[in-house]
Amino acid sequence: MVVTGNVPPVDLRSLPLPPKCPLPLRQQVRAVRQAHTGCQVLRDAGGPVTRLSLAPQWLMPPVVVVTSPRGGRDMLSPSAAVMERVSAHDEMRRLLGDNLFDVRYDEWLPMRRALQPLFTKKHVGTFATHMAAAAEATVGCWSHGVPVDLDAQCRRITLRALGRSVLGVDLDQSAERIANSLNTALAYIADRSGSPLRVPGWVPTLARRRARRAAAVLCDLSSEVLRECRRDASRDAPLVRALMEAIDPETGQRLSDNEIRDQLIIFMVAGHDTTATTLTYALWQLGRHPELQGRAAAELAAIGDRELIADDVAALPYINAVVHEALRLCPPSPALGRTATRDIEVDGYRVPAGSLVIYGTAAVQRDPALWDRPDEFDPDRFLGAAAKSRDRWQYAPFGAGPRTCIGDHFAMLEATLALATVLRRIEVTSVDDDFPVEFPFTMVAAGPIRAVAHRR
Repeated sequence: MVVTGNVPPVDLRSLPLPPKCPLPLRQQVRAVRQAHTGCQVLRDAGGPVTRLSLAPQWLMPPVVVVTSPRGGRDMLSPSAAVMERVSAHDEMRRLLGDNLFDVRYDEWLPMRRALQPLFTKKHVGTFATHMAAAAEATVGCWSHGVPVDLDAQCRRITLRALGRSVLGVDLDQSAERIANSLNTALAYIADRSGSPLRVPGWVPTLARRRARRAAAVLCDLSSEVLRECRRDASRDAPLVRALMEAIDPETGQRLSDNEIRDQLIIFMVAGHDTTATTLTYALWQLGRHPELQGRAAAELAAIGDRELIADDVAALPYINAVVHEALRLCPPSPALGRTATRDIEVDGYRVPAGSLVIYGTAAVQRDPALWDRPDEFDPDRFLGAAAKSRDRWQYAPFGAGPRTCIGDHFAMLEATLALATVLRRIEVTSVDDDFPVEFPFTMVAAGPIRAVAHRR
């Protein structure tokens, strides 16, 4: 039985299973592998909740794909003990350690309690100066009228901001090594978790050796930063200091050095690719729509030329809306996976325990039944009455429910301040009409995103 508020209890046994997807097996497999577009294909073929049979159950659990706001609510809002993480998170844990993103519920809960105060709007606002300075330093190197790769430049911005606001170090000299290590580790995790047949973990394959070397780079960097913070009390590393001081309010326990190291690694993962891609996409779209870019620049002009701070975000509603629209069309995670630990109801259907449930974030955020002109870039969707009338569950770029991304305020602040800093210095003209993407672990640009920068 399921009980929600004053709604009468639902007998799960009376609910039908989700309808089977009518597509041939090969097309189902292709859709699942192409998560950034595949869920839309499955939605159009099988409806808002559809069941896939990709392999015998002894080899792979049943897969249910959800592409409706109500289904997203039913899937993502239950307790984190009911909807657990999936195999990709287990693979990440084996390679990168125990962090907030990949541990199971019993270990996740005390971590979340201890770390949550560090990521409130008020606390992340203390990182604003570092974020704006990272963008200022990067755009200061752009030459007037010279083509730039927006993706490479935005990655430089987020890596600089990450180093200064999170780790208290300058990552410019090691940026390429860190980025390559992150990409190698995440590609390995994605390949392993996406394959029903996997080589046993003890076999020293070439890919595994490369992934472990990449993980060691990230581990050594995090450990060195923590050691230096322990040694030098004056070192400016705000998030590292906050992790050192974090306490579980219920148990009074602090994080161990190994736990801090592992959290720093996942913050590097989450704070680099995802925000860089959002910023790249927003600039690319504005570079294709000069009238929208002009509107954003006019909003900035009202602030003046002083250093941007966290409080300025409230005075930049249009730029904030640009970031939200970029997240709608190019979400960091186009699909979210969970494993049902017991039978649950999803949009009127019974999903059996053990099923892999996939929420198609990108499919919902581009659904023509939910959005007017769904593929058009229109920041006004996130302003005024249009924003207030929207179903809460049709826009969830950071996930939702108990395990929503803890760094959503950090990411929004960084993206908004970085975008504002670039636009007050640079007018962007996009060269290409397409924004190719791939999904090795999070949504990223699949190649250079070319633009011409004109200094204002």
